[in-house]
Amino acid sequence: MDLEFKGNTISTVGKPLSVGDTFPEFTVLDKDNNEVKLSDLLDKPLLISTVPNIDTRVCSIQTKRFNEEVGKHSEINFVTISTNTVEDQSHWCAAENVQNMKMLSDVNHDFGKKSNLWVTDLDILARSVWVVDQNQQIIYSEIMPVQTDEPDYEQVLDQVNQM
Repeated sequence: MDLEFKGNTISTVGKPLSVGDTFPEFTVLDKDNNEVKLSDLLDKPLLISTVPNIDTRVCSIQTKRFNEEVGKHSEINFVTISTNTVEDQSHWCAAENVQNMKMLSDVNHDFGKKSNLWVTDLDILARSVWVVDQNQQIIYSEIMPVQTDEPDYEQVLDQVNQM
């Protein structure tokens, strides 16, 4: 999939998943370097926020915005996934006082390859938001055509509120 990033065209490794598809099992790392699989996160529906680089302005805004929502939605799990290292994510969370959002590192690219969101040339994930139900079915998807744009928070939160 071709996207725009800072005025340049970038491409993901393949055609990203769509609403109605089954989200494939993947493995990422949590803040303690433990492996976390998709199935570990599906004790309730899941909102996945993917960001290219947590240390950039829009990624920071997006993650902080969803972090504000975590406490209001006990019926859903929230995670942010990026290719940043666990250490980079931990430092960012400490600096930005982000405590509710579960940060997951795709430094090994398993999530990016299986979801087709990995941009190999830049070693980033395409900015996107997903809602996945407990059966791994994608019920909401938004991939930003212009990667420096923020997602439609109200639209995804409306979806979450319907759960």
